[in-house]
Amino acid sequence: MNKPVLYSEDIKKIIPHRYPFLMIDRIENLVDGKSCVAFKNVSNNDWFFTGHFPDYPIMPGVLIIEAMAQAAGVLAFSTLMKEGILQPGESKFVYFTSIEQVKFKRPVFPGDTLKINVALSQRRGNKFWKFTGSGYVGDELADTAEFMAMIPDESH
Repeated sequence: MNKPVLYSEDIKKIIPHRYPFLMIDRIENLVDGKSCVAFKNVSNNDWFFTGHFPDYPIMPGVLIIEAMAQAAGVLAFSTLMKEGILQPGESKFVYFTSIEQVKFKRPVFPGDTLKINVALSQRRGNKFWKFTGSGYVGDELADTAEFMAMIPDESH
């Protein structure tokens, strides 16, 4: 894979998420088996702001973690494609197995660009993956997390 920039149409060829639940707009610096940087352009038109919270819109923390997980999914699937284990266009699900050490340092507001750094910290075969992630708005740390995911053997 390792294109300089992956936009939403490229991302949709790698992970199965679609609107309104595709939480990342582009990927840069994808290094298979190592890391990537993802971006979410947070818009006042995002569906979750109608209820979270109408008078003080902030991006829900669980969706920030979901965006981080989707970036990790792109990293994992791109790695498996480069290794010839997963074919382009072949879709698999990724399931969280744990989410730890989550810290939210600042809210993410409409108009912000959330920059998500994800790094692969451990891998057991093709099934279990552990990642670290951090999100930034500008130079400000917004969140950090460690999480594990499982990619089941069956395709979808």
